[in-house]
This record gives sequence, structure tokens and C-alpha cells, in this order.
Amino acid sequence: MKGGFSFQLLKGVEGEGRLGRIATPHGSFSTPAFMPVGSQGSVKSLDPADLMEIGTEIFLCNAYHLYLRPGTEVVKRLGGLHRFMGWDGPILTDSGGFQILSLCALREVESEGVRFRSHLDGSLHFLTPEKVVRIQEELGADIMMVLDDCPPHPISYGEAKAAEELTTQWAKRAKRAKSGDAHALFGIVQGGIYSELRRQSAHDLMEIGFDGYAIGGLSVGEEKEITFEMTEMTTSILPNDFPRYLMGMGTPEDILVGVRTGVDMFDCVLPTRCARTGILFTSFGKLNIKNARYSRDEDPVDPQCGCYTCCNFSRAYLRHLFLSRELLAYRLNAIHNLFYYHSLMRDIRQAISQDTMDQFEREFFSQRGKGNGGDSEEEGGEIVC
Repeated sequence: MKGGFSFQLLKGVEGEGRLGRIATPHGSFSTPAFMPVGSQGSVKSLDPADLMEIGTEIFLCNAYHLYLRPGTEVVKRLGGLHRFMGWDGPILTDSGGFQILSLCALREVESEGVRFRSHLDGSLHFLTPEKVVRIQEELGADIMMVLDDCPPHPISYGEAKAAEELTTQWAKRAKRAKSGDAHALFGIVQGGIYSELRRQSAHDLMEIGFDGYAIGGLSVGEEKEITFEMTEMTTSILPNDFPRYLMGMGTPEDILVGVRTGVDMFDCVLPTRCARTGILFTSFGKLNIKNARYSRDEDPVDPQCGCYTCCNFSRAYLRHLFLSRELLAYRLNAIHNLFYYHSLMRDIRQAISQDTMDQFEREFFSQRGKGNGGDSEEEGGEIVC
């Protein structure tokens, strides 16, 4: 363990983005940062050596999934999540509020907690804010999330208000349940698509006091314009000297918008999920490796990319692997997509540092408009987080 949690804001320009550095007991990482998702203690198809090689500094696991399987007590007995997985870098664990919403057929929210049936075997469980903190502490997470009531979309103002108020009450209980300073705890701003509720939630969480603040309950079906409006409004309220985390976003374009509204941390299943469906991210847009046009294509996925996949394999070979259902296809595709995301974050940080975000954004979209290799929306397929 290398020390406690801290956040250092290195630079912040309104409308441009923020540069920061977050220290945790298992090392530091630069922000803005993208966190690959390894819900069950594994980023699908990749091992820790792959993640380190492509530039991953922190990734996300999910307390809900690990609580159900293999069980918190198993992970704790085997030395905690870092040792269990063979990963010595920072880990953030999500509390599971969104997974309970999206995966569980039976979900009953009560003032004390949430009762649900496991999506694995139908067994009945009851999670409280205190229990969720204890689970994450036993897992050994560096950054923990409070249990929140994540409502679906669309939702009425009254329902959103009730969820926001319950999330605040649970956040107070989670803060009291946290033991010591070994783990950071983030609050989660809720409020649906209602500005008044988001403002109230942010102010309430700031009064409680957390190590960082997440923006939750977005990208659940609302229009993108509303997502960005709620994000920008929320970041304008949250304190400058604490990290801000936009949960479950998103596409490269989403990340650019999020960065410019003052977000420091992002996560999404998108790059690895798309890798498993043959969708690859490139400097000129997304590429569908299944397309017949690539059957004899000797070029790498992206000639501008320096990842292991692009340095060693052709589009033709990757297409062959994918259509043959070879497991190597998923690994090589995931390496490329995550390398692309980490490279994007590195380039964004450099642009913020050099005060060239406007130029960077123009060039980013200009490359996508040149038609030099990207597939159309229909050919590329719909991207869903």
C-alpha cells in the first residue's frame, strides 16, 4: 500500500477541462481518466499484463457482481481484490445501484435498503447502505461508491424527488459506516432530468462531505442533450478541489463533451463490448471488422495507432478470427479499443495542458468527416452502453 487518497487539481479552465492527479493506496493516476470496466474482477478477454501494456492506470469492478459471485468472504479470505485479480493498481468499485435496477426482475426499494432477487439464481438479498460500504471495504477497493437509488427513465418529478431524497439519506448512512481512511468514498448525485433536484442533491452531498462526487442516473434513455445539460449544471455546483466522476459514459464524443464540462473520471463497457461484436474505434470513426470489404485488406485497423494489434495484424486477419469465432479475436479487438481510449485521454490531457482544446476538437471531428475508412452508422451497427 503506497499511501492514502488525495486529489490534486493541476489546471482547470472553464469550458476547456481540468488536469488532475489522484493518489490512492495502490498508486496514482492522471485525470481526465477513462476506467475500463471489469465488473466481475476481469476486463473481458484481457489480463492485468495486457491492461498495463495498453496504459490502464485504474479500472472499475462491481460490488454487486462480486458480492453474488464468488462472494465477498471468498475474496477477503484470498487477500482482497487486488491479490485475487493479480492487479496492483487502483480499483474503483461501483455499489451496484444501477445493476440492481437493470438486472433484477424483483427490486423493492425501502427506506432501509433495497431488496432484490439475484439475476444468477433467483436468491433473495437485502442490501443496506452500511452493508454496501462493508462489502467494498472487505473487497479492498481504493475508491468506493455509496448505494444510490438509481431510477429508470422516464420518471415523474415526484418519483425522481423521492429517489433523490432516499439517495441522500443513504449517503449519510454510508458516510457514517465508513471505517478509517484506507478507502475513499464518493457520493452520487441523482435527480433524474430535473435541474432543481440535481442541484439539491449536489448541495446535500457536499454538506455531508465525500472524497469525490459522481454524477449518476444519466445515460439511461434520456436524450443526449439532456444528459449533457444535467452534467454541465452539476459540475458547475460541485467543488473544484474534489474529483468528479460521470458514471457510465460513453462514446469518444461523449467524453469530449464531459471533459469540457469539468468531468475528471469516466467509465463505460463500450470499448470492450464493442470489441466482442467486431466494432473497432479509430481516428476516423468506428470500423466494423465483419464487413466483406476487409477480407483481403492488408492494412492495420488504424494506421495511426500504435497498439499491439495494429502493429502486428491486418484487418483481413482480424476479420478471419472474428468470423471463425476464435477467442483471440476478442483479445486483439479489446486491446485495440482500450488503447484507443487511453490514447484519446492522453491527447486530451495534452491539449488541456497546452491550451489547445479548441484545435484538438476541430481536428478530432475533421478526421471523422473525411470518409477515409470509417464505416457508416448502418455498417458499424448501433453502439449501446
